[in-house]
Amino acid sequence: MTIAVFLGSLLGAMALGMPIAFALLICGGALMYSLDMMDAQILAQNVINGADSFPLMAVPFFMLSGEIMNTGGLSKRIVNVAMAVIGHVRGGLGYVAIMAACLLSALSGSAVADAAALSALLVPMMVAAGHDRAKSCGLIAAGGIIGPIIPPSIGFIIFGVAANLSISKLFLAGIVPGILIGGALVVAWWWVVRKESIEPPPRKSAGEIVKTLIDGFWALMLPAIIIFGLKFGIFTPTEAAVVCAVYSLFVAVFIYRELKISQIYEVFVTAAKTTAIVMFLVAAAMVSAWMITVADLPSQLVDLLEPFMGNKLILMFMIMLVVVVVGTAMDMTPTILILTPVLMPIVQKAGIDPIYFGVLFIVNNSIGLITPPVGTVLNVVAGVGKVSMDDLIKGVWPFMLAELIMLLLMILFPSLVMVPASWFM
Repeated sequence: MTIAVFLGSLLGAMALGMPIAFALLICGGALMYSLDMMDAQILAQNVINGADSFPLMAVPFFMLSGEIMNTGGLSKRIVNVAMAVIGHVRGGLGYVAIMAACLLSALSGSAVADAAALSALLVPMMVAAGHDRAKSCGLIAAGGIIGPIIPPSIGFIIFGVAANLSISKLFLAGIVPGILIGGALVVAWWWVVRKESIEPPPRKSAGEIVKTLIDGFWALMLPAIIIFGLKFGIFTPTEAAVVCAVYSLFVAVFIYRELKISQIYEVFVTAAKTTAIVMFLVAAAMVSAWMITVADLPSQLVDLLEPFMGNKLILMFMIMLVVVVVGTAMDMTPTILILTPVLMPIVQKAGIDPIYFGVLFIVNNSIGLITPPVGTVLNVVAGVGKVSMDDLIKGVWPFMLAELIMLLLMILFPSLVMVPASWFM
């Protein structure tokens, strides 16, 4: 009965077109009413407590650093470095997009920010070179979702808070899986362009490559600083977000000088608006999360999944299948906030490593950002890349399939995640 109330109230509110944050509040209220413990004060307290979290302070700073990097020229220089290194091979612009996506993901942690920056910079170049616009936009959308996997990652921060896990460990465990997703895209792009006869741009001379690397040095230093600081405990993920924002602002204003003092206010306002949406979602979800615990919903789900509890592989496959389906209808943040308190007790009872589960959960949710009909990154790339959603969905399929195959390999072979994670930790 409790599961029916939970799903019915949440899906019913969403079906009426209600914003997800308010749907979560209604879901929490419906659970309280069904348990005969309705109290508006408890609702308000949980909303406040949901946003009152030190680790969540990282979110606005990573949002801010992403805006600064796109406006201040750091993202552009990352693309230039990738272009100088591999732009001359067949289909080189596609490989540039993948390499730039991996590098940008180590800067902003936001799939939407990375996809928007890459679309604006690379789609015109790829179309001018003769590549199909839909396939080009599809590749960039698929590359953009690496952002929440390679640290720093806003997705890992929200999951770590919801699951009460070490965000630093999640960050370090996400490095190699993010690179593997990039490798899957390389194979998929090679398959897509293998019969194209587009003439690639000439190879850059050694002097030009060195010049580009020197120009992009300050942008490339940022991921190195973040990973080094987390690895050796110099700062926490929250402090890393502050370092990232301050460093980006300093480089953009005083070294690259592409961000004018007069633009800073607008950048801060844009970042604040985006942050407000995420933080309100987190706060609203805390009501549902608290009621899920009070109603003992996880134990009811454990009973339903009891036939699979003896086999970790089948259980992980079933959980990931559920997340894939949910990802087609919901955005990443609400999916994390709704499913984490439900699934974590099941994962822990089954003896699955919570860090391993967290990495696969975030990878799966990231792929959900490009699954129609609600793929947020698809909508952003369609707008920036000037391509219809129908064409973009056709263009993204080969790359989304490659990412799902890589996810399946991580389920079948957990060592792909845990062995590299042990190196970094």
